[in-house]
Amino acid sequence: MTRTPRGRLATILAVASIIEITTGLALLLVPALVIALLLGAASAGVTLAIARLCGIALAMLGWSCWPGRRASFIASNGTRAMLAYNAAAALYLAWLGFAHGPAGPLLWPAVVLHAVLAALLIHSARQEP
Repeated sequence: MTRTPRGRLATILAVASIIEITTGLALLLVPALVIALLLGAASAGVTLAIARLCGIALAMLGWSCWPGRRASFIASNGTRAMLAYNAAAALYLAWLGFAHGPAGPLLWPAVVLHAVLAALLIHSARQEP
């Protein structure tokens, strides 16, 4: 049985999605281990927070690009990816601000920016035919 180009693409996209989701979840759950395994370096504090934010981005990218997903009101994978990332980033950055006390002067503006972008994406996507 031969596969169509669309079938091959779907398979490659599924494999890539699994890899990105797995890497993203690993960065979220055990960032120090991933950094040590990838870069051979120790990590702490700010590095772990940035690694987790990157984990969110990778996991959302993988989730959004999973082949065969039907969008209800979000038409494209790119829109889903950007919405998922901005919503998750806003939540994670807000959690950092509440859980770890004082932060840099741009933390809360970044939380607001990501939340506003997510809301605008939802609003715009709902306006599409």
